[in-house]
Amino acid sequence: MRSPNAYDVQRLYSKHEEKDGFKGMLGSIDCMHWEWKNCPVALKEQYTRGDHKKPTIMLEAVASVTLVKGFACPTDEPRIKFTRFQASARKDVERVFGALQGRFHILRLAARTMSVNKMRRVMDCCVILHNMILEDQGFALSDWEEDFIIEDMENRPECIPNRGRDHDTIIREIRYRTLHDQQTDDLVEHIWNLPSTFCTMN
Repeated sequence: MRSPNAYDVQRLYSKHEEKDGFKGMLGSIDCMHWEWKNCPVALKEQYTRGDHKKPTIMLEAVASVTLVKGFACPTDEPRIKFTRFQASARKDVERVFGALQGRFHILRLAARTMSVNKMRRVMDCCVILHNMILEDQGFALSDWEEDFIIEDMENRPECIPNRGRDHDTIIREIRYRTLHDQQTDDLVEHIWNLPSTFCTMN
C-alpha cells in the first residue's frame, strides 16, 4: 500500500536471489486478460485483440525495469540452464494471477463495469486484500520486527542502502547493445556456477 523504500528493495533483491538465483532483480513480468462484458461500443475495437474474441483489459504485473529474456533456441548447457531458471522465475507472476482468480470470484467473471478506472480499483482492492490475508496467515515478506527496523532506518537516512545509479543511467546501459550482451553473458555465467542442488534447496 506504499512505494518500496531502499530497505524494501534490498530485501526483495536478497529474497529473489535466494529463491531464483538472479542477482539484482526484483521479480518478473506477466499479464492476464480480463474480459470486459460491458465495454462501451465506442471502445470495443480498441480493447479487442485477434487472439481474444471479446474486449479485454490487459493487467500487467511489473516488478523490475530490468527484463532478461530467455534464449529462444539455447544451444549450450549454460544457456539451457539459464533459460530454465528464467522460465521458473517468470512463472511466479503467473501463479500470483492464478491465486488471485482462485481467491476472488469477481476476477474470473467478465467485468460488468462501464469504465477502465473502476476495473483497476477492483483489481487493486483484490491485491490489497490478498496481501492482508498473506500477512494474517504469516506468509508476508516482512513482520512487525522488520517494520520497526524500517522505521528506524527511515529516521536515519544514512543507514538506508544506496541504490546507486539513477534510472536514466540504467536505461541507457540497457539500450547499449554491447553492454547489454555482456551483462546477459555475466548473468548466464552466474546461473551456470550455482550449485547443482540449488533448485532442490528452494
